[in-house]
Amino acid sequence: MPDSLSLPPYADTVIIGGGTAGAVVAGLLAGQSDESILILEAGPDYGPVNSGRWPEVFLDARLGYDNAWGYDSGDTYPDRLVPFERARVIGGCSSHNGCAAIWGSRLDYDNWVALGNPGWSADELLPLFREADRRLNVRRYGPAEITPFQQACLDAAHAIGIPRAADLNDLDDDVGIAPSPANIRDGTRWNTAFGFLDPVRERPNLLIRDNVVVDRLVVADDRVTGVVAIAAEGPQTIAAGRVVLAAGTYGSPPILLRSGIGDPDQLAALGVEPVLSLPGVGANLHDHSQLNVTFSGTPELVEQMTAFAEQQWMPGEQDIAKLRSAPYPADAPGFDLHIWPVGGRDPHDREAWLWLLPVSCMTPRSRGRLWLTTTDPAASPLIDHGYLSDPEKSDRAVLIDGVRIAREMASKSPLRELLGKEMAPGSAVESPAELERWAEANVVHYYHPVGTCAMGPAGEPTAVVDARGSVHGLTNAVIADCSIMPVIPRANTNLPAVVVGMRVAQWLLAKS
Repeated sequence: MPDSLSLPPYADTVIIGGGTAGAVVAGLLAGQSDESILILEAGPDYGPVNSGRWPEVFLDARLGYDNAWGYDSGDTYPDRLVPFERARVIGGCSSHNGCAAIWGSRLDYDNWVALGNPGWSADELLPLFREADRRLNVRRYGPAEITPFQQACLDAAHAIGIPRAADLNDLDDDVGIAPSPANIRDGTRWNTAFGFLDPVRERPNLLIRDNVVVDRLVVADDRVTGVVAIAAEGPQTIAAGRVVLAAGTYGSPPILLRSGIGDPDQLAALGVEPVLSLPGVGANLHDHSQLNVTFSGTPELVEQMTAFAEQQWMPGEQDIAKLRSAPYPADAPGFDLHIWPVGGRDPHDREAWLWLLPVSCMTPRSRGRLWLTTTDPAASPLIDHGYLSDPEKSDRAVLIDGVRIAREMASKSPLRELLGKEMAPGSAVESPAELERWAEANVVHYYHPVGTCAMGPAGEPTAVVDARGSVHGLTNAVIADCSIMPVIPRANTNLPAVVVGMRVAQWLLAKS
């Protein structure tokens, strides 16, 4: 393939997006076949882990906000703007998330099968999760690595009866707290570019082109014949034998819509000629909704954390508690809450400190959608997660009970003496009505959007791809990212996204 920075005229497989799942697909295809693989990545590619070009913000395990797409809630909320951070860089969100390497629950993946998606059961995915852990250097924190804040949270959780989880990635273990497995090696975040692309970067059949935005697919009958890409030298059509769309939950639907694939009414409003009617494109958007119980912190806590940071690297996130809210059926397996303490330097202001007990609804029923108002590929889609919109008000009930549990944790020593004053919701917000109003005004997200190109049998209202990721109605177009998840797993979605990439790559290699 060409050595210059120009775009090639053709590739056997064009992968749109070198993010978490896209890097996985590319690495596996390039390493196990001789076909030409082209990655078109909208952000920068900083090279292999030892290149010396990676900015520090992408190498530590703290949440990063550099190289972001700039997505936000627009006018969804009349009185506030909620940013929806997504990384625009090789490795995608695996390059800037909190490094929680969580698998989820057996119930989630078996449910995907029950929805008409064979091949996605927990037993079938288990070997892939193990291989993902190996590739990403997933490890467990040792006792000496637990920060004073996180240790106090563990002790407080035990004081209110939350058991210690032997393994947060036991797919059958329902309730417990423990330090999270993390994809960190010697203090360095291990993203999917390091784990899957670095071993094959020297292969002659792999070409990575960064800072390239894909406008649309070129479709003829039931095939994608190429992609229209925009690089520094302008737009260019690249012919493709096959296309893998891995632009993410917010990024894959706009490319389909600009290509004439989606809801015919939305396409007509955009002035785009319909090519393929798939009303599910952009629908079924959901995430783990979240409320942040925040505290002032005390000088003693800052002193303890500062002393810890002088001795070793200090992550802001470590513990995760898997819990059942009061509304959760007592006789049912599973769980519906995460509480994941955050304590350390504020990622937006490294001179400030942040003390949170975030409460996340892991089984959200609310659904939203995204759509376009312009065909300009530089414009962001309009994004409405529909948080707390489920008619039964289930999500808000789960979250409000989670706030109760977080407050109970915060009332126990030694955490109580370290946290200081509750800043939000605050001691004045106590009654169910007050908590509900506060929840509606302050609900945010857990950074895990999924579902906008959902898997499902042909004819299902929201189905965009089949169980192997193939776009319904097209013979050579596949989607491999979190957008294909029909229902969000009870997990931080980094590891599930990796497994989506691995599973789709398996099927593509079998086809080849």
